[in-house]
Order: sequence, then structure tokens, then C-alpha cells
Amino acid sequence: MLTADDVHFGYDAAPVLAGVSVSVGRQGLVGVLGPNGSGKTTLLRLLAGRLRPRAGSVRLDGREVSGLSRAALARRMAVVPQETHLAFDYSVMEIVLMGRYPHLGPFELEGPRDLAIARDALAATRTAALEARPFNTLSGGEKQRVIIASALAQLDRRAENGGTRADWGDGLLLLDEPTASLDIGYQLDILALLRQLWTDRHVTILVSTHDLNLAAGLCRDLVLLKDGRVLASGPTAAVLTPAHIRALYGVEAEVRPHAAAGHLTVVPIGRVGDEGARP
Repeated sequence: MLTADDVHFGYDAAPVLAGVSVSVGRQGLVGVLGPNGSGKTTLLRLLAGRLRPRAGSVRLDGREVSGLSRAALARRMAVVPQETHLAFDYSVMEIVLMGRYPHLGPFELEGPRDLAIARDALAATRTAALEARPFNTLSGGEKQRVIIASALAQLDRRAENGGTRADWGDGLLLLDEPTASLDIGYQLDILALLRQLWTDRHVTILVSTHDLNLAAGLCRDLVLLKDGRVLASGPTAAVLTPAHIRALYGVEAEVRPHAAAGHLTVVPIGRVGDEGARP
């Protein structure tokens, strides 16, 4: 579905990514992990077509992303940033309806079908009760859910397909640190929401995160980035190992299955070389 092949990129003369290859298959659930400055956000911007690689290629369904119009790309792919800052005090419904812009013609206003799509997206993210609220009055977790709802409204192609029910199965959701500023309760809420969108709604998801346990609990495959290169990639259980965490972050950690959680969990022990860290 979405692939980056031997991608190189840099800002001015400084290289950021060097020979990075990533593949996200249809209905895939992929996490990108790496320390600060490893190139995670830059990679997401390249995959979303917001930046163009200096070398290599980024393709969506075999077509160069750079050759697609912004509207065509937006109908297939939506980006959820780490934080959303607005110049005006929009309502929640206005925010979600903004997701419909790639489906509208010049000077065309949203119609009843767009309103129905927005309400379906709010229902899917369990934010329907917030429809009339000013966005800036919401909590951090509520805001993130509403932005995901806007992304779902952007990806809904039922109007093109002549359908009446939500149609997100062909869409790709890119999320940049979706839980970075949230407390533990809201982190679990976002984790459950993304898992539901992938399981029940068949949305393809790629998420960039610092949270090793979020990646362990959510992602089916991982890509580890260090210094702009891929350190390892593959199924989560094969990639999320103490040796890879040590190489990626310089941290000793225990990685083990957790019966109650139902997935791997990561317990950081200490910096490599610290006296308190275990060998």
C-alpha cells in the first residue's frame, strides 16, 4: 500500500534520513520507534507527501506520492499531528467537517452527506456528545479523539462509492506521537481506539511513538530508527528485544509477555553502564 524505498533526506546540508526503507501493507499496523532526532517525524512527512526525498521513492499503491494531487492524496491518507493549535475557536463539528475538504469542489460547502459522515466519525471516536463544544475547551485526550475523528471524516469515501455506511477500509492513518502529552488514562483510551479502528474498521495505521509499551500493545510490526537509518524492522515480537532497545536508546530493559495485558511489556532498568542497571 505505502512504501518508502531507499529514501534519503536532509535539511540544508544536514542529512536526516539515509537509505530508509519502510513498507505498510493494506490493513497493516506499523509503529516507528526511535530516540529524539532519529528522523521519525521527517519520515512521516515524507510518507505523507509533505516533503520530497532527495533520493529514493515514496509510493502509494505503486504510484509516486509526488505525482498525486494534494486532494487525491488527502482522500487516501490522513495525518494526526502530535499537537493541534488553532487560530480561531472552532467547534468540534467544524473541526471534523474540515476533514471533508478534499471531497469538495471549489467554493462547495458541506452538505447533509458530509454532516452524516462527520457524525459517524464522532461516534466512532466516542466524541459525539462534544459536537457543539468549542475545541479549545476540551481536554488533551478529547482533543486527540476529535482530531482522529476529523481524519476519519477525511478518509471516508462512501460518497465516491455510492454507499451510505462509513467506508474507511481503503484509508491510511498516520499518527505522530499520539499520546505524548496525555496522562495514562487517556493514553489507554487512544490505544483502545486505534486498536478498534484497525480491528473493526480495517483502517491501515502507521504510528510514530516514543512509548515502547504502546508500540508493544498496539503494533503488529515495528521499524526502529537510529541516526536516520533503520536499525531493525519486522514483527513486534522479533524486533522489540533487550538487545535492540540497548542499541536504540542506550538503555537496559526487560521485555517479557504480560498475561494480564496480553502483550509484551517493557521495563526500563537503567542507562547502559549505570551501576544500577542489570547486565
